[in-house]
This record gives sequence, C-alpha cells and structure tokens, in this order.
Amino acid sequence: MENFNIVEEGKKVFSIEIDSLEKVKNSLNEDFEKIVKVVSECNGKIIFTGMGKPGHIAKKLAATFASLGTPSFCLHPAEAQHGDLGMVSKDDVVIAISFSGESEEVTRILPNIKKIGAKLIGISGNKNSTLIRESELCFVLPQIEEACYMKLAPTSSTTVALALGDAIAVTCAKMKAFSKTDYALFHPAGSLGKSLISTVGDLMSKGKENAIVTLNDSFEKAIEEMCRTSLGMVNVVDDSGKLIGVFTDGDLRRKLSQKVDIYNMNLKDIIITTPVTIRKGMLAVEALRLMIEGEKKVSVAPVIDENGILQGALCAKDIIKSGIVL
Repeated sequence: MENFNIVEEGKKVFSIEIDSLEKVKNSLNEDFEKIVKVVSECNGKIIFTGMGKPGHIAKKLAATFASLGTPSFCLHPAEAQHGDLGMVSKDDVVIAISFSGESEEVTRILPNIKKIGAKLIGISGNKNSTLIRESELCFVLPQIEEACYMKLAPTSSTTVALALGDAIAVTCAKMKAFSKTDYALFHPAGSLGKSLISTVGDLMSKGKENAIVTLNDSFEKAIEEMCRTSLGMVNVVDDSGKLIGVFTDGDLRRKLSQKVDIYNMNLKDIIITTPVTIRKGMLAVEALRLMIEGEKKVSVAPVIDENGILQGALCAKDIIKSGIVL
C-alpha cells in the first residue's frame, strides 16, 4: 500500500466535501425558492424517494421534515413498484433524489407519480437526466467532486443532497412560523421537549406529598412533617392556606449548630418569611433556572398562586430527574 499521511487524507475528504457544499450554497436560486414555496404550501405529505445511498439520505430528510412539523415519509422506489405507490395521493409532494438522474428504480415510478397527481420535484446532478425532464420542479446540483479517492463512492454528492434537503426543511419551517412549542409537541420524550412543555404543576409535590404546618403547630411537628415528606422543607401557612414562610433542613442544621433549644422555639421566630416562590404554570426549566441560578439559590421552593395560596412544593432534583436540563 502506498505510504500516506492518514490525518492529511482525512482532512482532504473534509476539504472536498466542504468545497462541494460551498458550490451548492452559492448555486441556490429561484429554483430553490420555488421548491420551498411548493413544499410549504403542500396540503398533503412530503414524500422522499431515492435508491442506494440517496435512499438513506431520503430517510433522514423525511425524519427531519416530520421533526419540524411537516408530515413526511420515505418511499422505497422498488417497493413502490409493488404497491407502496398507494401511499401517494394527489395532494402530496414527491422529492426524488438521484445524482445521475437515471436510477432505474426511481425513473420507473415517475410516470405513475405524475398520473396520481402528486407534484414531482427532482434533485440531480445531471440536467439532461430522465428525472429532471420528468419533474415539475427541479434543482440541478453543480458539478462536484466525490471525496472518495477513486471518485466513485457517493460522498460529496450525498452530503450536498442532505444539506440541500435540510435547507428546504428549515426554511419551510421558518415560513410556517414553526415555534419551539410546536417542536416540543413532536418531541415529548427528549430533554428539549420536556423543557419546553413541562410545567411546575406537572412535577410539584402536592396534597399528602407536600409538607405543611401552621403557626399554631409546634416546632417538633414541623420537623416531623419535613422528615415525613423528604422535601427538606416545610411550608408554613395561615388558616386560609396562604403561605407565611418556610423552614428548611438547612435552617434546622444552623439552629442545632448554635446549640439552641429548638423544642422551645416558636415557628414564627425562625421561619423565612420571604422565600423564593414559583408559580404552578411556570415552565419547569424556568423554575429550575430561578432556583439554581437566582440571587437566592435553593433546592426546593413553595408553589403559590396569584393570591399567595400554597399549591405545592417543587424540588430541583425532581426537575432534573425528569430529564430537564438547562
């Protein structure tokens, strides 16, 4: 085998693919604009198809479009010839990817797609190809060099097809004013999705899970209540349920270190009357930020409504345990 610098060979692949991406970026024109408008106005599904390596790119792009709120799937061109064309309707947009534009499995289904009535968009590097001729809209990729040392394996061509598809997807999402809240709707299991939709009310301790006493209760009862719930804090309320203050395990440790006779103390003399409080409807991620990055850093906070009535308590560890991160 010819001696060569492995790192330099790796960098050469990057350089060739980056150069290809720059060429495609600079070639974006009114054809790209027309495609984005058609895709964004589609009332049906966006269907990607391609054979071989472009087929893998088609799968990823379909996932990206779905992730950004546009119904989409990948249609295998060979399976399409055996019944899967039934998934295509006249309201759909089909985006076919073939660098040569002559992939037999792809070109065979083009007439049927057109008969169904779906809009056909072709992406190819060959402006004279069957795919480009048959497509209602098309994007012809500029001449690029494959990064494979033999100039054979699809490398640069698949990279630029992926980037072009991503550009279409993201631009369409922006045109539709697709928001972070919309994104979270389709990603409920991810940390980002949870951060965007989980509220304090979803994660707070309430009812018997919350630690509550009144000023009339003894200090001993306050400690028992705090230990019972493992919140590390007890909420002190008045007869109407309005929060008066809190007492934490940290406060208890400080009193013990001072060798104070805690059992003969009154709650009103030791509670914190201006604790960090949060609201039930607040996003949990915002509550977490307030608790660990705010002026007063706390690990647990009472949850109150607009009238100061206690609703529950929220621990920072429970937010983090749910998968939410800052």
